[in-house]
Amino acid sequence: MLETLEINPKRPPDCAVIWLHGLGADGGDFAPLIRAWGLADELATRFVLPHAPLRPVTLNQGMVMRAWYDIYDLNFAGTNEDREGMEAARQALLALVEREQRRGIGTNRVVLAGFSQGGAVVLHTALRSSWVYAGVLVLSAYLPFADTLAVEKRADASRLKLRMDHGDYDPVVPLAAAERSRQAIEAQGYNVEFHKYHMDHGLCAPQMQGLRDWFVRRLSEAVQPTV
Repeated sequence: MLETLEINPKRPPDCAVIWLHGLGADGGDFAPLIRAWGLADELATRFVLPHAPLRPVTLNQGMVMRAWYDIYDLNFAGTNEDREGMEAARQALLALVEREQRRGIGTNRVVLAGFSQGGAVVLHTALRSSWVYAGVLVLSAYLPFADTLAVEKRADASRLKLRMDHGDYDPVVPLAAAERSRQAIEAQGYNVEFHKYHMDHGLCAPQMQGLRDWFVRRLSEAVQPTV
């Protein structure tokens, strides 16, 4: 089980958000934003912020840092990707989801979120999982192994609530890579809520209210009784 930082509500949680950080960061990266939003207490939601394992990253001359998988280059062509590392990351994320199940939070009340490399893990995992999630948020990321999605997908296209945000001048994951990912996902019958912002590889002020509203909508709908 990955080491995690948790932000818990004052009352027993009804929902959970598992949020994966980007390359070289750690689970605390988005903690200030989450605390500023106040959603843990407002929506009785547990935020789980895992730390990626330490590993050498080929792209960074073998430097050891927190990374969900190895990165060999930044061409995003799907021809040189770390499948073994991605599978390990997928299994680690699923283990966190299973822990929420044991703690009484069903997958339909879990939101998966991730930034950059963490977003790639979340997107890869959600599309290849038969579990129904409350929502999937992908920030400044792309779809790994897009060429195998057609045969590996398991998510119900009609029930996947997917949002992708990206910067129009992102120098790390180019907007074109995100748009190709969107097209590959939509080609398999999924609907993608895609938002483009005038920013680089990160988050920006105009994005904040929309993100908060998205979490409120997804988490509020998750706890509504079914008819």
